[in-house]
Amino acid sequence: MSIEEKQNFPTYQDSDFIEYPQDEQAVSQFIKKFYKSNIPVELIGAGSKRKIGRPLQCAKTLNLSKIKGIIEYLPEELYIKVKACTPIEQIEEELKKNKQQLAFEPIDFGYLFNGKKDYGTAAGQVSCNISGPRRFKAGSIRDHVLGFRGVNGKGEIIKSGGNVVKNVTGYDLSKLICGSYGTLVALTEITFKVLPASAESSTLILHNQKIESANYLLGQAISSSNDISGASFFPSEIKAAGYKIDIEKTFKLNDLKHKGSLTAIRIEGSKNSINERIKNLINELKITNINISILDTYQSEIFWNKVKNLEFFIPSNNSIFRIVIPPSKCTQLIYQLSEKFKYSIDWGGALIWMEAFELSEEMFESIRKKVVKIGGYLTMIKNSEYLPFVEDVFTINSDRFNISQNIKKSFDPKRILNPGKMYTGI
Repeated sequence: MSIEEKQNFPTYQDSDFIEYPQDEQAVSQFIKKFYKSNIPVELIGAGSKRKIGRPLQCAKTLNLSKIKGIIEYLPEELYIKVKACTPIEQIEEELKKNKQQLAFEPIDFGYLFNGKKDYGTAAGQVSCNISGPRRFKAGSIRDHVLGFRGVNGKGEIIKSGGNVVKNVTGYDLSKLICGSYGTLVALTEITFKVLPASAESSTLILHNQKIESANYLLGQAISSSNDISGASFFPSEIKAAGYKIDIEKTFKLNDLKHKGSLTAIRIEGSKNSINERIKNLINELKITNINISILDTYQSEIFWNKVKNLEFFIPSNNSIFRIVIPPSKCTQLIYQLSEKFKYSIDWGGALIWMEAFELSEEMFESIRKKVVKIGGYLTMIKNSEYLPFVEDVFTINSDRFNISQNIKKSFDPKRILNPGKMYTGI
């Protein structure tokens, strides 16, 4: 049988280990078989985020990349329904035709892992629940998932949610599957809430600020009435060896008129509204004596694409992790760590991306303890050759672990779906 003929079948097998179901029913049949035989299975789509989380050793791999395509898009109802492994780029291109967007700003980890563009799929974004710079204003991915269909660990097809925001019938399982890294269900269909895209975008850049003043100004901007949608900081130098840092090369934009660190504040809307709000911000923040630049819509979009795609950390073979903390604790933590690590700040101080040269397990655990102590959590995103594996990729306390175990058991009683991807026993 030719490859073309095989691909026209509902399922075909690429090797003894990888299965390629072509539809939801085929996914269900495979998982039912694995459930009966107690066979652990790794779920993947495009594989763009496969390196996040603990490495898996499963007898089978269920590659869901064939389950793709836009099912239904109703711009007037503000939703789009897609098959799980529909490429994010395809979804965004379709939304642009009606001046709409996925407001959570999907992150492209392709540059970080492989040095090239790779946004991955809808299911990949939902499974990881890692949102872009607009998170503090628009919410996380789980706030934009209206419903889903998928197959649980027994091979049962389940669904939750609806097509509109007002549909609240039953339990909202969508919140659970977001950020579950494929440990609960094999997603087959997702319905996203979409929002109008802004007509214009401008970015106010404050140059050469220190971490204390930058974090303070970002906090003031977020709490103001100027409705900002981006608040980030990039230092211009670090004291430790082992890192590459070149802000001018990373953010090579004509309208960046001064050197030094970048404190970036994004404002979106109509042109007149943006201009008025920028004036208000300059006055409210009392920054008339600070060197500033203002990026227009075109350059502003380029800037924030670089921010959300983590181009500040490219190229790098070092470990890279993600820290979410109360914004008020940001400066404190940076002072404890910044002399040893390269970092950037997003969400007005609530998110820190950090790069670590020659990170040891002891150093990583020390950082985790500091983060937990101030009420935050840490996720290892990229391992280095120096530290290719860490036991605890994600941060979780004992109470949440027990809850997660019970949730896992209800969805996947034999623990065959991505077993151990997040935590031992889940």
